[in-house]
This record gives sequence, structure tokens and C-alpha cells, in this order.
Amino acid sequence: MSRREIGRIALVALFVTALVTAQLTASKVLAIPLPTGLPVVGATVFLPGAALAYALTFFASDCYAELYGRRETQVLVNVGLAMNFVLLALVWSTILAPAAPTSVDPDQFATVLGSSTNIVVGSLLAYVVSQNWDVLVFHALRERTNGRYLWLRNIGSTATSQALDTVIFVSVAFLVAPTLLGTGQPLDVAVVLALIVGQYLLKLLIALIDTPFVYAVVRFVDDDRVAGSTNPWAVE
Repeated sequence: MSRREIGRIALVALFVTALVTAQLTASKVLAIPLPTGLPVVGATVFLPGAALAYALTFFASDCYAELYGRRETQVLVNVGLAMNFVLLALVWSTILAPAAPTSVDPDQFATVLGSSTNIVVGSLLAYVVSQNWDVLVFHALRERTNGRYLWLRNIGSTATSQALDTVIFVSVAFLVAPTLLGTGQPLDVAVVLALIVGQYLLKLLIALIDTPFVYAVVRFVDDDRVAGSTNPWAVE
């Protein structure tokens, strides 16, 4: 099996695993103290538990877009969208199934996993907009720069798409969906704003940090493209 085939399987696996993990972990709100206060956020950054997992989906999709092209990346995005519905069906079929006497408390189980309905609803809307925007911007920058500056299209596409994703996801999952669907207690607007800012700052930081790893993945999977080059940033 070639490196390109291994890379394709590994990136699809990472993308789908991170996406599904994000849906199941997002209902827990994390509180990370800061050494100094920030506007809106304050002295504590509030993040959905899925922030890291979901950021990995953009890392995987950017690597995939660079290696396999726009059309195949859009297929990857659509597969991920379908997996959201599979997750929702599996979770609710388990919640609605009768519980054995030795089972964990069914109400607690439903409280924890049932909240993923809000997460999936918010994620579906955010996902459709942000992932397609990410692919569009990534390849637009690639065309404008004649295939140069991978760092620019990685950071540029992720920074803008993550902004769209964060605003849509947090607003719908933690404010709109719980109110309209009655599947949970909506958070205060101030907390929602703090979540948006905190999550976006983390995602932006990850986009900056993961750029060398994008280069490393691309060079490993398709090193023929930079054969003979001594410049570690020469991936086109």
C-alpha cells in the first residue's frame, strides 16, 4: 500500500473520529483559568468540551484538501455530514430502548447523551457552512498563489471558517436549540458570548500551531512533490 493510500485512510479516519467525538463531548463546558483577564472572556476561558476534537477536523480536511483535491474533500465533508445523522439515530435508539435493572440510571444517561441532540443540530448547521467555506477558501487561496504558501491557505481558510463555525455552533447548540426543542436548559447570553470568544481563540491558536504538522503530513504522504528541495516550507 502506498503512502498516499495510507494517508487517505488515516485522514478520513481522523476526520470522522474527531467529528463524532466532538458531538458526544461538546455538552460539557470547560472552564480554563487565565493568568490575566481578557475582554468578554474575563479571567476564565469557557469552552465546549469538543473544542479540541472539532479543531482536528479542520486539520484533517486541510491536509486532505492539499493532498487529494477539492472534489474529494467535498466528498469527505458529505460523508462526515452523514455520520452526524448516524450518530443521532444510534444515540436516540439507545436512549429509547428499555434499560436493564443493572444499567446506569436511564435518566442520567438520557441527560448526558440526549443533550447531544442540541450539539448535533448546532453542529449540522455550522458544519455545512464552515466546512464548505473552508474548502472553498483553501482552494481559492491555492489558485491565487499558484500552489505556493501552504501556510497561508491553511491558516486563512481555517481562521475564517472557524469563526463561522464557532458563532453558528455555540449559538444554536447552547441557546437556540434548547429553547426551541426543549431538550435542555439554554445558557445565558453572556455565557454564550464567552463560549464563542473562548472557543475561537483556542481554534485560532490551534490553526497556528498545527501548520508545521500540516506540512509534515503533506511531505510524508506526498514527498515526491518536494523531492530535491532543502526548504522545509517548499510544499506546493
